[in-house]
Amino acid sequence: MAEQPISGKPRGFGPAWLLLCVGFALHVWDEAAHNFLESYNATVLTLAAHFWWFPRLDMQYREWLIRLLVAITVCFALTPFAFRNARWLRPLGYLFAVIHFFNGMGHTLATILGRTVPSVRFEGVAPGFYSSPLLLVFSLYLFWSLRRSASPVQRPSNG
Repeated sequence: MAEQPISGKPRGFGPAWLLLCVGFALHVWDEAAHNFLESYNATVLTLAAHFWWFPRLDMQYREWLIRLLVAITVCFALTPFAFRNARWLRPLGYLFAVIHFFNGMGHTLATILGRTVPSVRFEGVAPGFYSSPLLLVFSLYLFWSLRRSASPVQRPSNG
């Protein structure tokens, strides 16, 4: 059970988890609204053609959207456990934050470079760029909240 601060309110990571869920949902909308799969599939096919070990994960819109909607639904369904500071959810929380931090960085870097691979260039910003700052900020907030809400390490007494 998590230690409670003086105010009596639990120090769970629920608010940060919930915000990252909202950021994730907005990011999927941003990608869908800006034709993300066109550049994603072209990038995957180019990388798979150049590197034998690279997985060929090109997707159709319906398949992509259904998978992401299921993932978003599962993440939102886990939110009550994050508010309870469930110990078993903490590793998933770190994974959730890492994935979305690098996802946000990837969209930002693609926009700065104007491409993903030399053959896949963007006019303007990369699809998913507009919601990338939310992913970056909310994932950092989740990292911070997970650290802050961790149970203190029990130290043996010297007595």
